[in-house]
Amino acid sequence: MATDAMQAGGRAAPRGLVLGMLCFVYVLNFLDRQLVSILAKPIQDSLQISDGQLGYITGFYFALFYCFIAIPVGWLADRSNRVKVLSLACGLWSAATVACGMASNYGQLAVARMAVGVGEAGGVPPSYAIISDTFPREQRGTAMGIFNLGPPIGSALGVAFGASLAAAFDWRVPFYVVGAIGVVTAVVVYFLIPEPPRGRFDPAPVAAAGPAPGFVQTILAFFGNKLLAVAALASGAANFITYGLANFATLFLMREKGMTLDQVAIWYALAVGLGMGAGIFASGKLIDRFAVRNKAAYATLPALSLLIALPFFLGFVTVDSWPLALALLFVPLFLNSFFLPATVTFVQGEVAPDARVISGALLLLVMNLIGLGLGPTFVGMMSDFFRPDYGGHSLQMAFYALAPMYLIAALLFLWLARLIRRAEGR
Repeated sequence: MATDAMQAGGRAAPRGLVLGMLCFVYVLNFLDRQLVSILAKPIQDSLQISDGQLGYITGFYFALFYCFIAIPVGWLADRSNRVKVLSLACGLWSAATVACGMASNYGQLAVARMAVGVGEAGGVPPSYAIISDTFPREQRGTAMGIFNLGPPIGSALGVAFGASLAAAFDWRVPFYVVGAIGVVTAVVVYFLIPEPPRGRFDPAPVAAAGPAPGFVQTILAFFGNKLLAVAALASGAANFITYGLANFATLFLMREKGMTLDQVAIWYALAVGLGMGAGIFASGKLIDRFAVRNKAAYATLPALSLLIALPFFLGFVTVDSWPLALALLFVPLFLNSFFLPATVTFVQGEVAPDARVISGALLLLVMNLIGLGLGPTFVGMMSDFFRPDYGGHSLQMAFYALAPMYLIAALLFLWLARLIRRAEGR
């Protein structure tokens, strides 16, 4: 797979190199996105912001721009050069990351976070489409799994790199360094990655599909397809857990489990990198193995993973010792993101080649508006709500309030599995 070449516009590049570059951009995308959460405690101490305010800037404010800007950006990318859109987006969110480090109050940090969201709206959907036109269908699950290693690697590097720099210098320094790396990467992407032909591995030639549908028609077609709509809704519920946990885990471990920033930089970084990374890669491999024979595996695999993860999540929240808590957290970190390669691969295979970017954007709209927009906001608001009665254990109670979402998300994925079987006539 890594030795096959992809050629377009007179340029050629090995598929492995293209996938590696796209994954690295996703690493930066997620690293930039998570820095505020990773450095939550020193930022709170410096800017005097509450858990609720932290939830808004890591959740709702960011997602509001990230989700809705992604739709017109996705529609534009489907009709233009997807690599150029990705390069421009990477440069924009990286510059906005530098601006986060310059913030001197909550308002400035909120505006900078919104700008990061605007830039990152053009990051993931074009990458989904580039991968789908670079790898044949039987290899896409694995390719998507490798690409989706971006979040765990980005989170792990963010914890290790960001926390170490903040401990040695100041919480602002990681924003400057990571933002500068992103600007350089944007230039490299522009010149290194070729634009692949649309639909090159699909059964029917793109030309036979007729004229491309309009912007509104494409959106209506996506949400009018019950399979795609339920897949997006189920992914949103699972993402509610992922972001609700991830955006407050560092603060929770430091405030309620007694970890130091130096300990977080080593042990939590390892748990995130190994747990999430192995889980996402394993999910992609399992999808390629089972979904070929049984399409419902795109939904049953995420449902099963969420049900298994729930008791370990409750154990993580309950125990007092941070080493034991981190050991229990490793299992949800491994299982919580099983849904991501499964859902992305399913949706990309269900839509036409010239609608893949905007379909990916619409999936992310629902997934991140519910997950990224509401998950951290919910946890932050619950923590503020419980603070008068529970004081320093308010985040623990907020995580208990998050736990029922595991069951809701699993039920939605089981509903999707039933719809897939019905569509196949089983």
